[in-house]
Amino acid sequence: MTMKKLFNPGLSEKEKKEFEALAKANLKKAYFTALGFLGSRDDAVEISQEAFLRAYVNFKKFDRSKNFFAWYYRILKNLCLNFIRDSRAKKTENFLEPEKLESEETDPALKTENNELHEQIENVMNKLNFKDREIIILKEFQNMSYKEISEILNIPLGTVMSRLFYARKKLAEKLKGVI
Repeated sequence: MTMKKLFNPGLSEKEKKEFEALAKANLKKAYFTALGFLGSRDDAVEISQEAFLRAYVNFKKFDRSKNFFAWYYRILKNLCLNFIRDSRAKKTENFLEPEKLESEETDPALKTENNELHEQIENVMNKLNFKDREIIILKEFQNMSYKEISEILNIPLGTVMSRLFYARKKLAEKLKGVI
């Protein structure tokens, strides 16, 4: 792919503005989704930006009758999987955003206890297989509906419910003794 094509994929001004609005509306969701998969803030920023760049280059292929995040999510997920496969991401930082916890809690002992609990939950989440972690992240951390998850993962609604049920069951089993 040439640099000229990369930065000028032949989008009209209207399409560029449309993409910009869609990207801005989905920046946080993209970052936190990548963070959930990769566990590293720096990696999540890098991969979510790369995914937006690829989405921009391929924006002409986006079916406007479909959900933008579902289309973008497939790009993001593939990049995350490639990143994990290439074993450049091992597990580093929290995806439960401890800064938010710190600002909400004033008691130092309780703050420490909460941080330890979140670290333990993160460790357990990272031990789940990718499909289980993915569906829990989409439902519990991204607050998506079953219908949205079905659309994003391109699987039937019943499969979403079933996968989520079994993923939660595995998570609960792994959390025994932790909580």
